[in-house]
Amino acid sequence: MTKQEFAEKLAAQAGISKATALLAIDCIFSTKAGEGIIATELDARRRLTVTGFGTFATRYSKARQGRNPQTGAPIMIAARTSPSFRAGKGLKARVADIPPTPAPEPVRERWQY
Repeated sequence: MTKQEFAEKLAAQAGISKATALLAIDCIFSTKAGEGIIATELDARRRLTVTGFGTFATRYSKARQGRNPQTGAPIMIAARTSPSFRAGKGLKARVADIPPTPAPEPVRERWQY
């Protein structure tokens, strides 16, 4: 689903215009500095919990030593902060009811041996 399709569905369900729906989506999900509610909360290192849906938070990974897979040479991996999402009980229960679909067959090139 694209942002436009999301706005159309939101507009239809809430009985608002598509422009208002797009504004609401931007107010929540924008990643521009000082705009999106979720991003602003994560910038301040605060959690945002939507009961039944899930929790947005930040995770910190400290610096560590890794290895270049091509050369095997040791490298330092820098510390970083990344966003995380943990699904809530209601969302997990709803998705658990979806029947599993088999994985698609890998595409093989004609000349692959």
